Amino acid sequence: MAKDTSNINNSLEHSIHTLPSTTRDWHRKVWVLAGPVILSNLSVPLVGAIDTAVVGHLPDAIYMGAVALGAIVFNFLYWGFGFLRMGTSGFVAQAYGAGDASEIRSTLARGLLIAVVLGILVIAMQLPIAKLAFSVLEGSPQLENLAQNYFAVRIWSAPAALVNFAILGFLVGIHNTRAALGVQLTLNLCNIALDLLFVLGFGWGVEGVGLASLISEYVAVFVGLWFVKLNLKHLGGSWKPHAIFDPLSLKALIRLNTNIFVRTLGVIFAFFYFTAISTKMGEVTLAANAVLMHMQHFLAFGLDGFAFAVEALAGSAYGVRSRSKFRAAIKATTLWALIFAGIYTFIYAYFGLYIINAITGIENVRLRALEFLPWLILSPLISVWSYQLDGIFIASTRSSEMRNGMLLAVGSFLIAVWVFVPIWGNHGLWFSLILLMIGRAIFLAIYYPRIERTLD
Repeated sequence: MAKDTSNINNSLEHSIHTLPSTTRDWHRKVWVLAGPVILSNLSVPLVGAIDTAVVGHLPDAIYMGAVALGAIVFNFLYWGFGFLRMGTSGFVAQAYGAGDASEIRSTLARGLLIAVVLGILVIAMQLPIAKLAFSVLEGSPQLENLAQNYFAVRIWSAPAALVNFAILGFLVGIHNTRAALGVQLTLNLCNIALDLLFVLGFGWGVEGVGLASLISEYVAVFVGLWFVKLNLKHLGGSWKPHAIFDPLSLKALIRLNTNIFVRTLGVIFAFFYFTAISTKMGEVTLAANAVLMHMQHFLAFGLDGFAFAVEALAGSAYGVRSRSKFRAAIKATTLWALIFAGIYTFIYAYFGLYIINAITGIENVRLRALEFLPWLILSPLISVWSYQLDGIFIASTRSSEMRNGMLLAVGSFLIAVWVFVPIWGNHGLWFSLILLMIGRAIFLAIYYPRIERTLD
């Protein structure tokens, strides 16, 4: 990586080249990075709740079902493109640590270009995407028609949604998660305001919910690009077209993104298969598992903050090839992640019943969810390791190991489902999901020494 620091101003040159040196500074830095991400993530369920509440005031429950069905399609679609955030974050963090401001710009440009191209392709392929999605997610003709109306409006947000991934990756990579929080809050608050205006004010129904999401994504892009402009002004460097389109750099980015995409498909498949098996166990068990899965996702919202922190800090340490700082970044972020995981375990153990009751008022679903709650109590202290290791491997841009580890973990998960579900029923299904988390952590831990061998 070529160094070009001539245009970096003195005040930020120090911050780029210097990572924390004392234990106290490391822990302070972890919270500077993780805190805004956690707050940002916690705002996401609020948007879903407002969406549900808004359409819940329409005259028929079918509108709620249509928005829920359409939202599932976009959740899976955009989840699959999460590599745009991860890949950008890893390479930017390494360039930031190395003090190469021009490479930061080039990495951002590559990420934005790929995001725009993929977003346009998604729009161009909206008909086959919709046909495939709604053939899998079967519903009544009226429900599917309303969900497709929602889809037809929101699909035009694809370029903006994917560009936001690249912007978020850039902001995390340069350790500015406060700006990332600003972008996410802009998106969420705008979405809530427009939901209320379009649905309750104008009476536009599910199309109004889709339009609110569409506009909010583009508003967030403008806010995000404004943050990008401010940060690049301070960082310095220059735009170098030949560096942006450098074949080796593009090849490395495409390889990284492809591997992370395959890894993400593995995650999506595992959770989809979990739901598919749940449907065979009856409506009550399916609903109970959905309640508990909400709690699992809420867990991920909190622990993701520390995964983002390790991406930024360990990525910068990797950029200067400092083994000691790389280890310090991992140690500090993982300690706080474990503390948070312990807090989640405590909350689920002592307040899990109240959380379940808050999510659903159906008594037999509550009782069924309570039966399997012990798996959620166990989950935080097991899941935390896979989240942290994902962040470490993103920081070092070791995507082939992430891909291989996930494929091995999913294979172990499938074998466990086939063996334990016939014996233990839904307990066997949850046990298999726990084994998936353990497998993700173990397989990445096996690969970890490869990273340290590349550091001084």
